[in-house]
This record gives sequence, C-alpha cells and structure tokens, in this order.
Amino acid sequence: MEIIHIVLGKANPERMNGVNKVVYQLATKQVDFALKVSVWGITKDKENNYGKRNFETQLFLKQRNPFGISEELKMAIIRKKDKAVFHLHGGWIPVFYSIAKLMHRYQIHYVLTPHGAYNTIAMRRSSWSKKFYFLLFEKKILNSTSKIHCIGKSEVNGLKKIFENKKSVLLPYGYENDKVTIIEKTANPTIVFGFIGRLDIYTKGLDTLLKAFAKFTKNQPEAQLWIVGDSKEKIILEQQIKAKSLEKNIILFGSKFGVEKEALLQKMDVFVHPSRNEGLPLSVIEAASFGKPCIVTDATNIGSQIMNSNAGITIYSQSSTQLYEAMQKLFSVWENPIEFKELQENAIKMVSENYNWKKLIAQFNTDLYTI
Repeated sequence: MEIIHIVLGKANPERMNGVNKVVYQLATKQVDFALKVSVWGITKDKENNYGKRNFETQLFLKQRNPFGISEELKMAIIRKKDKAVFHLHGGWIPVFYSIAKLMHRYQIHYVLTPHGAYNTIAMRRSSWSKKFYFLLFEKKILNSTSKIHCIGKSEVNGLKKIFENKKSVLLPYGYENDKVTIIEKTANPTIVFGFIGRLDIYTKGLDTLLKAFAKFTKNQPEAQLWIVGDSKEKIILEQQIKAKSLEKNIILFGSKFGVEKEALLQKMDVFVHPSRNEGLPLSVIEAASFGKPCIVTDATNIGSQIMNSNAGITIYSQSSTQLYEAMQKLFSVWENPIEFKELQENAIKMVSENYNWKKLIAQFNTDLYTI
C-alpha cells in the first residue's frame, strides 16, 4: 500500500516552514525502510526548486478559492482509491476540508497530522472565528479521518477540549543527524545562546527571551545571543533589541540553511526555545543532536525529555525570570568543561533514544496506517 503525504508547499527542507521539513524527513526515512511513498504538494507554482530526493513528488496548483481543488488533484486522488493511504499535514487549512469531503464521498482512507494546530494556546488565537470554522469545516475533517496523529501532549489535551474521540495517536516524529558531531567546548570567549526558527515574536516567546537575556547581560555584559530566522516581524524585533540597548549582544543572522545554518549551530553553546505554542520543534531536536544543551518551555512538548535526559532545563511558564534563572544555571555549568560535556553527551543520547526513526517508522505503520 502506497503512502501519500499531502502538504501545502513542496516539502522543501531548505525553508523555514517546519511542517515541510518534517514531511521531507518522514517521507525520506519511510523510503529508506522500503516503503512506497510520495509527496503531493499544493503550491503556487510547479517549479522544481527543491533538490534531489528519494521519493516521488507531484505538485498541484493552489486555487484562488482557498477551498478550491484543482481538477488534476481531484482525479489523482480518485485514481488512488484502494491503492494508497493519504496523510494530510496541517490544521485549519480550507482546501483540506474539500479534500476530506472528496475522500469521504469515495471512501478513501486518510490520516491527519495537525502539527500543533490544536494546542490549547493555538486555539486561543482568534478563538471565536476558530470555533465557528471548527463547527462548519474542521470538525468534519476530524469526523471522517481514520486517525489523528498528535505529536505532543499539549495537542492531545487541546484536541480533547474541542473533539472528544478515540482516534488520537500520540507519536513524535524522528530525527537523524547524518553529520559527525564532535563533542567539545566552543572557542567562544563568553557564552553564546542561540535560537533558530521563524521570527514569530509571540508564538516563539522571543519577547520573553529578550527580557531574560537583557537581565543576563547585566552580570555578563559580553554574552551573545544569536537569532537565526526571518519573517515580517524582523523589523519589530530589531526595534525591541534597540530599545533594550542590546545591539552589541544580539546578532540577527536572517534565514540560513544547510551548511551555513549548521556552522552557526555548532558555534552556539546553549540553544534556547521559549515557545508559547508548538507541535514538536525540529530545531530543538536538531540542536540537541549537535550536542547543544537546551532551555525550553514545557509548551514545546520536548521538555520532559530534556529534563529526564539531563540535557538542559525546562521552564513551566512563560516567565522571563524563570528563563533568566535557567540561563544563569547553564552559564555556571558552561564554566565547568567537564560538567558541560556531560550535558552535551546527554543531549545527543536523548535524540538517539527518543527520536529513533527505525522504531518510529514501525509505529507509524501499525498505529497510523493500519486501518
């Protein structure tokens, strides 16, 4: 049975879109384990600008009507009846309602991964419009899907509040670092904290990070914070940095991919991800795989692994004071090379034990795709 992933975009890992990165990795690993897999992308254009991959990619043009499906995509779906399991990626996507409706009509099986869309915090944004949209459209997608794949406990809890069901499957996705990681202290004269991700100031907790770091620099005036990523909010972030007189301490690198991003990541000492809402942040898993101790919020859905593995610190509220205290603690550890190396080793071990693709691919097959 073929597995067909449907996503908005081209599953290009060299983009800031986390869902596309996850779909790329998942499809790649499924093929590595001898599964028949393809990715269908709904896009503004059909340009092949995503590099080589080991799975087939089909692109279908996005329609002007957000609920619209191209005739080409309709026929492609119908032709796959009884030949494939479809896997939809994302929540609150109008075209997915139309696709789900088509699949329900033709009795075509599909599973859904919302990628954090139903987290409690995510539901608070535009809550009234989401409630209205849910009743008219989203609920029908959930009613007809075979399984709902949740990648974090916060999403399971958020989903229960709006859709009581027995379809939910809690299962993380995996990660494999194909680079050789040498565990050693960086050559930085003072500690460098790092963040990689979309510059969504509220969702990613960057406002909290700036407050905590501003307090940290009062004791450590030479400390650095490297922020890798981009968005329309970059100008606002620059203004907030200037208002706190942190221009010399904070570097905004913009979007970096591939070897450029990895080079910056390897030069960071501690990775910080104080998000208010996540599915499961691939950037944290990637950073840990490079031996970077992490400071995260519990909302990232990786906090329990960080604490259980002694691979960093988890804070349990969106608090600049708690974040500052966590930064202080890890700075003290950073000053002791032996202790810090232990955290680095624990971070790598955490990824290999909790996000092992071989184990997870088997669970995907039994828990998600078996009807």
